[in-house]
Amino acid sequence: MIKFLDLHKINARYDAEYKTDFSKFLDSGYYVLGENVKTFEHSFASYCNSKYCVGTANGLDALTLIFKAYIQLGKLQEGDEVLVPANTYIASILSIIHAGLKPVLVEANADSFNICPDALSAKLNIKAKAVLVVHLYGQLADMKAIKAICSANNLLLIEDAAQAHGAEDSSGEKAGSLGDAAGFSFYPSKNLGALGDGGAVVTNNPEVYECVKTLRNYGAKSKYVNDLIGVNSRLDELQAVFLNCKLRDLDTDNARRRAIASSYLTGITNPKLKLPSFDGSKNHVFHVFIIQVEDRDEFTAYLNENGIGWLIHYPIPPSQQKALSKYKLGTFEITNAIHKSVVSIPMSPVLTDEEVSTVIKVLNSY
Repeated sequence: MIKFLDLHKINARYDAEYKTDFSKFLDSGYYVLGENVKTFEHSFASYCNSKYCVGTANGLDALTLIFKAYIQLGKLQEGDEVLVPANTYIASILSIIHAGLKPVLVEANADSFNICPDALSAKLNIKAKAVLVVHLYGQLADMKAIKAICSANNLLLIEDAAQAHGAEDSSGEKAGSLGDAAGFSFYPSKNLGALGDGGAVVTNNPEVYECVKTLRNYGAKSKYVNDLIGVNSRLDELQAVFLNCKLRDLDTDNARRRAIASSYLTGITNPKLKLPSFDGSKNHVFHVFIIQVEDRDEFTAYLNENGIGWLIHYPIPPSQQKALSKYKLGTFEITNAIHKSVVSIPMSPVLTDEEVSTVIKVLNSY
């Protein structure tokens, strides 16, 4: 059996270091917002070519706190509209709702799966004040076009970079530094994954940085002095220990993911399977490798029979989720077609060449 994602094998590479660093953490007696979080925040900001990073409890909180900070700073008001991809995980949309803003969904591009700039332009109106762009599956959205739209219409540009740690544009700028602020997730399955939940806000804006840092800690700038209505959403000190270990290998792991993707793209020749678009650049870090197939139930049953792990990202589009029904988000033909046809096949930096070859052979025999 080739697992879809072998988290044990990914983290086993750090077993000795984890145990040594855990002992240091335990002996320190300092377990919340200590030196490990500070070290990670500094290192991750530098990695993203950004000035500031604030660790949060998870990726959803990271995005929500960005919007709440912009409301606090007077750049947004409750009820303002935020344009967001229709093809995304529900967390992107929940962050907007939790901040008291209104999500407006925008159709996807059928080839990249990301938000379509033309569809984005068509949704513009006077109520729209921000765009939440999602670098879905690890591929950067068309940021050049989206930046131009946001600049021309005075819109804030927020990145949901939860799946795109380390993705770079043609100029070498990384996900997280391409908009006004960005939210990251360090859920264990991410390219940079903790051993539990974790997230971060990255920005070059000192006001946003200070506001998010205050909001994440009960709205307090100093102990027991609460200036804002905040929350408790702090990156765990122990998770920061693990993230500090893994960050140094992120680029190497991403390069391995791209190499595996290239092998899939050249090796899988079955006409029943539609492969993702990839230009060979660093703009894709292949958090997952998506293929599309007409009869998904038949195909996944075939994968089960042949010992190939798989998942579906995602079976139900946000616009069809019961939890969001009252928002009347609309119907999106391309997005719906994507959700009905996609299957994610094994992808991780610890897949062996033999395993990659086996996946290719099985898929070509379908």
